[in-house]
Amino acid sequence: MNLISKLPTVGTTIFTVMSKMAVDHNAINLSQGFPNFPVDPILVDLLKQKASDNIHQYNPMAGNPLLMNEIVVLIEKSYQRQLKVESELLVTAGATQAIFTTIQALVGKGEEVVILDPSYDCYESPIILAGGIPKRISLNDEFLPDWEIINSTVNEKTKLIITNNPHNPSGRIWTESDMKEFENLLHKYPNLMVLSDEVYEYISFENKHLSVHANEFLRSRSIVVSSFGKTFHITGWKIGYLVAPEFIMNEIKKVHQFLVFCVNSVAQNVLADYLPLVKTENLGGFYQEKRDFFRERMQQSRFELMPCEGTYFQLASFHAISHESDIDFTKRLVTEFGVATIPLSVFNTDLKDRKMIRFCFAKDNETLIQATDRLCKI
Repeated sequence: MNLISKLPTVGTTIFTVMSKMAVDHNAINLSQGFPNFPVDPILVDLLKQKASDNIHQYNPMAGNPLLMNEIVVLIEKSYQRQLKVESELLVTAGATQAIFTTIQALVGKGEEVVILDPSYDCYESPIILAGGIPKRISLNDEFLPDWEIINSTVNEKTKLIITNNPHNPSGRIWTESDMKEFENLLHKYPNLMVLSDEVYEYISFENKHLSVHANEFLRSRSIVVSSFGKTFHITGWKIGYLVAPEFIMNEIKKVHQFLVFCVNSVAQNVLADYLPLVKTENLGGFYQEKRDFFRERMQQSRFELMPCEGTYFQLASFHAISHESDIDFTKRLVTEFGVATIPLSVFNTDLKDRKMIRFCFAKDNETLIQATDRLCKI
């Protein structure tokens, strides 16, 4: 059989490779972005209670009404945005499904989509599958938007621009100036839409996250993606949500109903009860302690740590340690020093190598102590 691949350049991701190497070499895994500490006991208790309730059948396509109402409350509390629950909100099977569904619904053959590199690997493939054209351009040296390049790339064929703020892998967050430039861009191109990946929205530190939700003009043309998995470190639950104006949401729902139809009923019922009990505004402080603990223990290492303003990732330069490629260096870190990380180059379409690697510090303190002890010996 002559099978022609729709994604001929896609193979096993670096995240899978590094996690397997970590297992094979009994290394400490600071590569893949998942916490290794327990979730909130209140959440676990709610899960036990709900599992015995009669909640195991299909939920409505757009989401459990109880959960959707609580999300509306959360967004109003967080961003002072009032949503129309029946027409502007959709519960999804994780942020990745939300992103895939949005791109399939909105991008047509030959339409361009701008991606800002370094970028997560779930953006490009759905664009290609939709027949669109990915236009990947670099952030500046500080991992913030280069508005000169963005303005020279966006044109009348650009259907969508994908943004990620707070940013994985750099941990940077946008400034007020960036948000103003963003407004100017959308004023210039009336048909341009925004896919705003804000899955780390509640994990920011000294400078608070600036959301599209809080800007009345930007949100009128934006699809905002959120993740309960990232917010409450329940990544295995695969549940998130997206918000968009009704005229955009109508198209997204058309695809969603044939992709997953509806999302796990137990998870939705548990989260509906949990949201009123949790203070999302405290999450930044929790992860800031993790960041500061990791950074303090790395002071005696030869790595140069980059600014980290949000997410649970820390970029570090190894210029002073090795002239190897970042991929070779990360593999040697596993085999010789027993720590798994992610090379930055894999987040770039041109594999640009800045001699930087990404650590995930969403780990318990004992794991961070063991890892930093090894890293400081390099």
